[in-house]
Amino acid sequence: MDIDFRKIAWHQFGAAIDMLENAIVACPEKVWSDRKLKPEYWYTAYHTLFFLDYYLSESPDGFTPPPPFTLSELDPAGILPDRVYSKDQLHAYLKHCREKCREKIAALTEELARQQCGFGRTDRSVAELLLYNMRHVQHHAAQLNLILRQTTDSAPDWVGQTKIKLGV
Repeated sequence: MDIDFRKIAWHQFGAAIDMLENAIVACPEKVWSDRKLKPEYWYTAYHTLFFLDYYLSESPDGFTPPPPFTLSELDPAGILPDRVYSKDQLHAYLKHCREKCREKIAALTEELARQQCGFGRTDRSVAELLLYNMRHVQHHAAQLNLILRQTTDSAPDWVGQTKIKLGV
């Protein structure tokens, strides 16, 4: 089989990130900051971006999210951040994560894809961690769209493939 896995992976991973972005942008402020929603909309977006960033890193060692975000998301107690992150803050974080993802996939070689990842399970390759991460993003993008549909009777459309080029 002679395919370019990088382009296929980017088309679909980029689409998942685009769907998350669309859900962030489409959310009205009253839903975004409603602390009575369970799960809280802003927090679901933040959680998704934090772990997107985390699993795109080489390993957990030395991982630090960009400011103003902290490592509190890794606290086993599951304590929410002490404030609601703004849409602008999370949109900027999404752009950071999208570029990190694009660069990681563009640099992927067959040898690197087969290597064991540095996260948790020792039987997971770098390629499998990418797919796992993409599924996590898509899961929460769908969750955010459901919340939008339930609270506003509107949600962004499906993205079949990102329009952003991989650049390889």
